[in-house]
Amino acid sequence: MRIAFIGFGEAARAFTDSLQGRGEAEFTAAYDIKQDGPMAEAARSRGLRFEASVKAAIEDADWVFAAVTADQSLEAAKSALSALKPGQLYIDINSVSPGRKKETAELVEATGAAYLDMAVMAPVHPRGHATPVLIAGRTAADLAPTLAAHGFSFEAVGNDVGAATAIKMVRSLFVKGLEALTVETMLAARASGCLERVMGSLAETFPGLGWPKNVEYMFERTLRHGIRRAAEMREVAKTYDELGFVGRLADAVADVQEKQGKVDAKDLGRLEIGDAIADIVEKRLAAGR
Repeated sequence: MRIAFIGFGEAARAFTDSLQGRGEAEFTAAYDIKQDGPMAEAARSRGLRFEASVKAAIEDADWVFAAVTADQSLEAAKSALSALKPGQLYIDINSVSPGRKKETAELVEATGAAYLDMAVMAPVHPRGHATPVLIAGRTAADLAPTLAAHGFSFEAVGNDVGAATAIKMVRSLFVKGLEALTVETMLAARASGCLERVMGSLAETFPGLGWPKNVEYMFERTLRHGIRRAAEMREVAKTYDELGFVGRLADAVADVQEKQGKVDAKDLGRLEIGDAIADIVEKRLAAGR
């Protein structure tokens, strides 16, 4: 089986590393909108061609993984249409709304290629492609034996495109929202001089959350992945709007994630959490919150 990637960020690299370890697939090429720097080196160091166009990257692949930021998912699919053909499988692992995946599936399937809605439900490290995923679409049932043979950890949740991503998107409001709520609460507590009291009170009220380790974890996730998570939360907002609920709540979460992602935090891992929070407060206030 020949595999190519559109987008070669964290998820694509993790999938490549774990699948290569099994020796059951050939990785042909990758394309990423970021043509310079670490993306190219990451692909070449794993034996993939790093191409300057989507068409060149995917034209000889059996499986094409689309793993871009949420705001680029439709553009990525459109850029692949001239190369996609019958016999190919387009696996869309992007964190986008059900409506976006349905729109993408229509475009892909019009080329004769097959489409799979795949939702990644946990961090991709350390399990790589064995990270739990949900799959949906007309091809899901037929692909199950092949996915199992290659070591994917998956659950088929329906024949309708969007069924897998709907679960992720609805759940993401809670997961990323809890991160944003924790981060913003701790920053405000530090700015108002009551960090220890607020954290102590919350630890007493919600002891099962594991204070203060959960604070460290949530700061780490938002600082490292905030920009990507913000794009995902914009899609969550669309999902909730499509359902008739409060999408602007997810938009507010996206605002927090984005602001955290823009913080220059490369040295914060060496600081105690209190000092790290103080440093982030200063950076956020200096940037106009």
